[in-house]
Amino acid sequence: MTFPGIVIMTDRYAVFPAVALLAFLAPVQAGAQTQIVEQVLVNVNGDILTKTEFERRQVDLLRTRPELAAVTAESPELQQALNEVTPPLILAAVDELLLIQRGRELGYAMGDEQFESIVTNIRTSNNLLDQEQFEAALTQEGMTMETLRATLERQMLATEAERADVVDKIVVTEAEAQAYYQANREDFTTPAAVTLREIFIEVPVSTLGINVAEDDAARAEAEAIRARLLAGEPFPRLAAELSDGPTSTNGGLIGPIGVEELSESLQALIAKMAVGGLTEALRTPTGYQILKLETRTQTQIRTFEEARADIGTQVGNAKIAGERLKYLDRLRDQATITWRNEDLERAYASALAERRKAMAG
Repeated sequence: MTFPGIVIMTDRYAVFPAVALLAFLAPVQAGAQTQIVEQVLVNVNGDILTKTEFERRQVDLLRTRPELAAVTAESPELQQALNEVTPPLILAAVDELLLIQRGRELGYAMGDEQFESIVTNIRTSNNLLDQEQFEAALTQEGMTMETLRATLERQMLATEAERADVVDKIVVTEAEAQAYYQANREDFTTPAAVTLREIFIEVPVSTLGINVAEDDAARAEAEAIRARLLAGEPFPRLAAELSDGPTSTNGGLIGPIGVEELSESLQALIAKMAVGGLTEALRTPTGYQILKLETRTQTQIRTFEEARADIGTQVGNAKIAGERLKYLDRLRDQATITWRNEDLERAYASALAERRKAMAG
């Protein structure tokens, strides 16, 4: 079951033991006099990320990888997967805390009416109209109404902060849109295409090669079928009844297929045909083929004005992605981040360096 906007796990994959998930994290020292109830991994401006919370994020992410469904907690595949996902995951977790804090600074909060509206949408989309069913579903996913509200509010705060500080400030100029259109005209071009129908008559082949008499018989059969088509018998019916090709099950239909995907000889042949026209019985390496040109569309290029809305979306999304990372760096530069786990601090630094390298490139 998936609720819009939040990740709800199912029983499809085995739950990995939390201890095994973070074996590379600094363990509690043996013989410690004080029992540690919860381990803090990082403190960002006073908000913390705990070991339990981060392990949950790791489990949620690993459960999306089918190749890990049958692994054990001690398997090298699991450890390798953890090594891969942990750096970007810890970077995303700190990013989220920065955004949530900024959302609070801007005065956003989730009111009761907004929360109830979202819950109603969740229940409706999951067909959980009964309150007891809904609460049972939450329990199955390890959530309560309180934790659901907290999750939704965190997401709302982060989203609203980005919207106010980044998204709403993005402007796509006419020059930028024109430049994008000229550089990506192929994205707005629909190539010429055809839809064909075929009837294929196979010529038997033995270890001695093709028997001339059998070849003549196959050609005669194909020509007889073509004559029936010219007399007005439906192509789909004859293809279903008489064709030896795999397309016989759908009336011989092929395509739509791009003209450029056809052989040059077939392109030249079809170029001379009118829609509805038939080819002769064409010899192929394995038999005889009759083709009908069912439909033809010419190459179509959307004008700049026709594509303007899509261009604005694509250019805008690209600018948002770039500005978001710069924005997060500004929030990060102003933040006080205190690490309580050296391994995760190194993973975070590694992911951040990779991100900045990609931005610079």
